[in-house]
Amino acid sequence: MSTGVLVAVLLAAIALIVVLIVKFKMHGSLALVIAALAVALVTGVELSDIAGVIEGGVGGTLGFLVLIIGFGAVLGKMLEVTGGAERLATSLVQAFGEKRAPLAMAVLGLLAGIPVFVEVGFVLLVPLVFVVAKKAGISRVMVGVPLAISLMTVHCILPPHPAATAIAGTLGADVGMVIMLGLVVATASAIVAGPIFARFVLPALHVHAAVASGPGEPTIPGNATGVSSADAGVVESRLADAEAEHSLPGFWITLLTILLPLIIMVGRTILLIFIDESSTLGGVVSFVGNPITALLISVLFSYVSLGLSRGMKLTSISEITDSAFGPIGGVLLIIGAGGGFNAVLEASGIAEALADSLGQLPVSPVIVAWLVALVLHFAVGSATVAMISAAGIVLPMLAANPDLSPEILALAIGAGAIGLTQVTDSLFWMYKEYMQISVADAFKTLTLGTTISSVVALGAVLALSVAF
Repeated sequence: MSTGVLVAVLLAAIALIVVLIVKFKMHGSLALVIAALAVALVTGVELSDIAGVIEGGVGGTLGFLVLIIGFGAVLGKMLEVTGGAERLATSLVQAFGEKRAPLAMAVLGLLAGIPVFVEVGFVLLVPLVFVVAKKAGISRVMVGVPLAISLMTVHCILPPHPAATAIAGTLGADVGMVIMLGLVVATASAIVAGPIFARFVLPALHVHAAVASGPGEPTIPGNATGVSSADAGVVESRLADAEAEHSLPGFWITLLTILLPLIIMVGRTILLIFIDESSTLGGVVSFVGNPITALLISVLFSYVSLGLSRGMKLTSISEITDSAFGPIGGVLLIIGAGGGFNAVLEASGIAEALADSLGQLPVSPVIVAWLVALVLHFAVGSATVAMISAAGIVLPMLAANPDLSPEILALAIGAGAIGLTQVTDSLFWMYKEYMQISVADAFKTLTLGTTISSVVALGAVLALSVAF
């Protein structure tokens, strides 16, 4: 097939994924596998090879990620159950002051969002939005926007989040380097699109949101994570109760627990600059700094720092661990199916044809990667699906551009997946309902805010690309 025909097949496959997810409400994993089968059949991949190609793609992707995603889920659950997120929120608001509550919530999103998925993080922290907004005497949107944007930004940019880790593996990027550069990108974009956006742009948008006067009543129909108004009331009463607040874990130990996997993985990258990886010491550093080992160490540390040291029983920790695994099943299926879809793109010759086409565009490959992820997120409504698919599409650009950094390309994809969060994304509806605003106002705030974050992140990535 000609390059034009192969590219057209890819566009048709993406359109099929969009229709299956948006129109027929199909799970992303099913849509990706159906699209992969369609591509394989149309492009002439041998029938006897199709299943093996998909199986190889799924196994190659999940083989690296299953334990990382599972351990990350446990770490996030420990943070949720033990009140670590509440401790971070109260300490940050006290440190920044109520007048800078939007900045405090942006920083909270950047920190607390590291071990949890964006939707889970938002549901976990949104009761604190009501409390903080009430104390500061401002609209909950002024506080909720920075939180939601920070969570979304970290979700797309920083490992050990599943999609960010997956695309780093697909592109052959060093995870520690992605984290170091990603911290710069995520912080800049979240601050600009969060508190600065809330301070200088929101007042001019005339968003119809009342000043917070209580924890609120909204619930999300069918929301499996389920934070109700009763949960919000519990949080408010706990924060108001000095004895209950005293029972929360300490700020610094909570912060260390959250940041420990990043510290270990970044430490590996830095130390291996000075240590030969083939030496005995280099082997130890490489082993400890591997994402799987780093997350395992962090989970065990959380058992002690947030659990055993505060009187929690081993049976309770075991129950928390078990409860963390259920919600990640869908994410694992999507990522695995995305790996199968990417394997079919390679086997069919589409990836190579697309690389030739993209290579002829008179723009930076970084911008191309960002744009592909942005369009896919807008279309399918899942940042995870968008990032996994975009990585497979732009992977051949690395071979065509030897000077292109895989870490920069990974960050460009993540930056693109932040933007255009709208009605196809579950976060949009969760945010709208909890903030008690109209769809139009959700567009004005969350959609615009995430898109600003995406553009700022692209600018930061382009700036970093000059040095790397």
